[in-house]
Amino acid sequence: MPGWWRRLTHDRRVLIMAFLIGLPGLAAAFGLLWLGDYSPKVQWSVTVVLLTLWSGTTMALREQVVRPLGTLANMLAALREGDFSIRARVGDGTDPLSLAYLEVNALEEILREQRLGAVEATETLRKVLEEIDVAVLAFDPGQTLRLVNRAGERLLGQPAARLIGKTAEDLRMDDALHGVAPRTVELAFPGGTGRWELRRSVVRQEGYPLQLLAFSDLSRALREEERQAWKRIIRVLSHEINNSLAPIKSISGSLQGMLDKDILPEELDEDVQRGLKVISSRAEALGRFMASYAKLARLPKPDRAPVVVRGLVRRVADLETRLSVQVVDGNDVTVSADPDQLEQALINLVRNAVDATLEASDGTNGTVTLRWLVKGGTLHILVEDEGPGLGDTGNLFVPFYTTKPGGSGIGLVLSRQIAEGHGGSLELEHREHVAGVRARLTLPMDLSA
Repeated sequence: MPGWWRRLTHDRRVLIMAFLIGLPGLAAAFGLLWLGDYSPKVQWSVTVVLLTLWSGTTMALREQVVRPLGTLANMLAALREGDFSIRARVGDGTDPLSLAYLEVNALEEILREQRLGAVEATETLRKVLEEIDVAVLAFDPGQTLRLVNRAGERLLGQPAARLIGKTAEDLRMDDALHGVAPRTVELAFPGGTGRWELRRSVVRQEGYPLQLLAFSDLSRALREEERQAWKRIIRVLSHEINNSLAPIKSISGSLQGMLDKDILPEELDEDVQRGLKVISSRAEALGRFMASYAKLARLPKPDRAPVVVRGLVRRVADLETRLSVQVVDGNDVTVSADPDQLEQALINLVRNAVDATLEASDGTNGTVTLRWLVKGGTLHILVEDEGPGLGDTGNLFVPFYTTKPGGSGIGLVLSRQIAEGHGGSLELEHREHVAGVRARLTLPMDLSA
């Protein structure tokens, strides 16, 4: 196809093709007309009529082809501009043009619903951003602030109109755009100071990437947790101290009453000895309680070193003399851990398992099993007993809660604290198909070992 033809517009090409379609027939008609035996008047009259019909038919054909395309172009332009009020009149829907109009109308309906949904979603998101108590700020690739919600205005102490357009450096937010996230940061702004949780993500607005920063105030939650922790500590301390002071006060009053009498009873020595023994016993119990509390509160960070699990497990099993602890061999593995802390945690778990097994068997027999396995890059150390099972599971890890006479109530708490200090966990669960409890202590493997 020649280049000049491609350079022509579509409507001109349609017009030329329409003229060319009628040209052979018109040429044949003119040949018969002008070569035949007709008068000049007839020849010119018929020629004018044929040319008029040819031109009119050609223009009508052009109009039938071009006008629907113009209508479709106008409808698509309206859709591009967001005007969904224009709809094409569809005939019976069987010819191609009606099908094209029908599809454009359907497209208009879909785009209108999507636009309405997008507007509603945007408005909902705007309302949520305004109402949430989380400071949200968005910076463009040039670290210029492009979006801030009401909580962000309160944090920075300025309205959005004065904040938009400022750089992260001007707002002292440049450090928040780098580093790991989420993380806890210390902020000092006109609208808030203290510890905040920083979360960062990337969103797009009009095709441009924005770094979205979200700051959650942790101070209130931390203060509430601190209050609850103090309440629990005070409740436990009050309970234990009152348990010791009440009998001490009562016995001291009784002894004082005896000494105030003019005539002392004959059994005074015996009563005094018994009272002093109770006072001494309660004082020792109170001392043990405070020592246990101090031990739990002063647990240091793990001093890590390579620990061979097989040797550690066998050493802990050999320390128990009341009952034979069965060790099931596992893989030869080494973990990076504090050997003293890890050993103390296992001693506590084995001691609890032996106590539970002896309680269920009336001190006659029973088996405690100690084994380990590696699953998914995590070391699992399992201590299984044949005791009565778990009782009040809600108080298992409550400090100083115990059901054993003379128990301190910190064994499980200390063991879990040790496990979590190593990045692991401690869980208690019922054994399958048999009576007893399984204590599962998990630790991340030292992959370099």
